[in-house]
Amino acid sequence: MLTLAADIEVLARFGRALADPIRCRVLLALREAPAHPADLADALEISRTRLSNHLACLRDCGLVVAVPVGRRTRYELADERLGHALDDLRTAVVAVEADKTCGDADRKGCC
Repeated sequence: MLTLAADIEVLARFGRALADPIRCRVLLALREAPAHPADLADALEISRTRLSNHLACLRDCGLVVAVPVGRRTRYELADERLGHALDDLRTAVVAVEADKTCGDADRKGCC
């Protein structure tokens, strides 16, 4: 059981990052290799402005870092272990019907 506030905060940050599909796509792309924002925006087919907002969120969550490369900035995962964590989460078996939430979603305010 997690008892340290720091442990809970780390998991909450990771959860916030994964709560958005675009941020998930960014993390998975950076898991493959570091990239410049313009290249990421093109690969993910989103605007650079929109990508910039998501990169700022991921930086604030501590999951990615901006690395100056000459006059450009390259983004990469803040820690290589994040790539392994993403792989583990991606391959975990989750038994959920795509078109359903749990039966108590309305009452519990979940899902």
